[in-house]
Amino acid sequence: MAGVDRPGGDGPELEAVGGRCAYQGAPGAFSHEACTDLRPWDEAVAYDTFESAIAALMAGDVGCALIPVENSTIGRVEPAATLVEGANLTVVSEVWRPIRLALMAPAGASLRTVKTAESHPVALRQCPASLAALGITPVEAFDTAGAARAVAEAGDLSRAAVAPARAAEVYGLSILRNDIQDSEDNRTRFVLLSTKAA
Repeated sequence: MAGVDRPGGDGPELEAVGGRCAYQGAPGAFSHEACTDLRPWDEAVAYDTFESAIAALMAGDVGCALIPVENSTIGRVEPAATLVEGANLTVVSEVWRPIRLALMAPAGASLRTVKTAESHPVALRQCPASLAALGITPVEAFDTAGAARAVAEAGDLSRAAVAPARAAEVYGLSILRNDIQDSEDNRTRFVLLSTKAA
C-alpha cells in the first residue's frame, strides 16, 4: 500500500495540486470512504462519473484519483476498469478493501414497508440473493451514496438504498440490515492513479 496510506510517500507529483484526490460518487460512497480512510491528508473531491474523475486528473484539477477496478464477487468494475486501462495514467498503488453493504431507509421504514432498493449497478450485483430473500426489487442508480441521498430526500418508506453504513450517517437514514452482500469475503480493488510516473 505504499503511496496510498503514507504521508510523505507520494512524492511531489501527487502533492502538486494541493493534496486533492478525485473519486466517483457522492459523499458517503465506497470510493469516498476509501479516499478519506487511505488518504486522510488529501481533500477528497467528488465527481458524478468515473469519466469526469479521470478527466479531472488528466486536466490537472486534482493530483490523483482513487478508482475501483475489480470486485471479488463480480469481477471487473465497469466502466471504471476499461477507462483506467485506456487513460494512459500511472497506477501508483493499489489496495483491496472489504465492502460491506447495508440496507438503509428513512426513519419509520421497516423490512415490511420497503419494496425497492436503489444503488449503483455494481453494488446491486453483489447482493441479488439477499434482496430476493427479502422480497425487495433492485433499482439502479448512479451511485451508492447518491441512492442513499435520493432515498433520504424522498422520505418514502417503501424505498431503501444499498450503500456503505457511513452513508446512513451522512444522509440521516436508518439501517434496516447490515452485511447484505451475498459473499462474506466481498472486497474491491482500488487503484491510485497519477499522471506522473511512479
